[in-house]
Amino acid sequence: MAAPRRIAVVLFNLGGPDGPADVRPFLQNLFSDPAIIGAPAAVRLPLAWFIAKRRETTAQANYAYMGGGSPLLKQTEAQAEALAGALARRLPGDEVKSFIAMRYWKPDTAQTAQDVAAFAPDRIVLVPLYPQYSTATTASSLRAWRETYRGPGEALTLCCWYANEGLVEAHARAILETWTQAGHPPVRLLFSAHGVPQAVISRGDPYQWQIEATCAAVAERVKETWGPGLDWALCYQSRVGPLKWLGPSTPEAITTAAEEGLGVLIDPIAFVSEHVETLVELDIEYAHLAAELGMQTYLRAPAVGTGAVFIEGLAAATEKALNGLSMTSDNARCPAPFGLCGQRAFLGAPA
Repeated sequence: MAAPRRIAVVLFNLGGPDGPADVRPFLQNLFSDPAIIGAPAAVRLPLAWFIAKRRETTAQANYAYMGGGSPLLKQTEAQAEALAGALARRLPGDEVKSFIAMRYWKPDTAQTAQDVAAFAPDRIVLVPLYPQYSTATTASSLRAWRETYRGPGEALTLCCWYANEGLVEAHARAILETWTQAGHPPVRLLFSAHGVPQAVISRGDPYQWQIEATCAAVAERVKETWGPGLDWALCYQSRVGPLKWLGPSTPEAITTAAEEGLGVLIDPIAFVSEHVETLVELDIEYAHLAAELGMQTYLRAPAVGTGAVFIEGLAAATEKALNGLSMTSDNARCPAPFGLCGQRAFLGAPA
């Protein structure tokens, strides 16, 4: 009989300010990351300070809608607890403990690395709560961990899980429940993902390709109930600055639907938790835009959160990672054009 293992499961997320006073330092941490602004430190750090100062007031106003701070930590804590419970049921002979590492706020990677080292695990499973891999999210969090952790334990990585069965089913259920509760109105299903500059994708980042794969899988699942008349599209939110970003933007997609006499049902396809992008951007700003356009129906499916189907799917993917399979497609790499695939960057998979 195998000896019990001590397993640390580290969930990565971006983090968010706890209160108004934290907004500027949070933004400064965000824009100081070379994965966000790819410039030398001598340029990047002063620029990060300037951007944070300039955006502080607007960001504080957005967080004020949520009580002054981000709800992301509490939701991530709930997900970590649920995931640890699911893994404990799957691995009854092992001791499983979950940890949270926020990239730009607290608990930060350095503190979590100390906590994991004190636990003295035999194995560590790194679980980014970004289903679709990007150099700006997953890669940044994994790089910070590798630069920080000095404790014991073999580290294994869940690189990406954009096609995870639980993720796909959870999104499909949320969409169908939202549509059914509204009485099956004629709407276009809009998958809204966080945008990135086009230049990021042009460098070989697989984020867009993985987003498109998730959307296609969810749409096929939804169509089983919705029927062949399902009308869906992918769009991108949170665009800032003068650079060209992935498109169409979510406001553009909403406007197009309104011009065609359709309502919309928005699914936050790249987000697993409710936070400023969903609770303010989707629920307030874009809902207001829809009303201004005279749109009759504006619906938004909830994030997958701690739903049982989602957590079980994530637990299955985490268990695979524990057994050396670092993504839900059993170590399949992204297509050749995407040279920044996480399998190549972090896991040593051949090109």
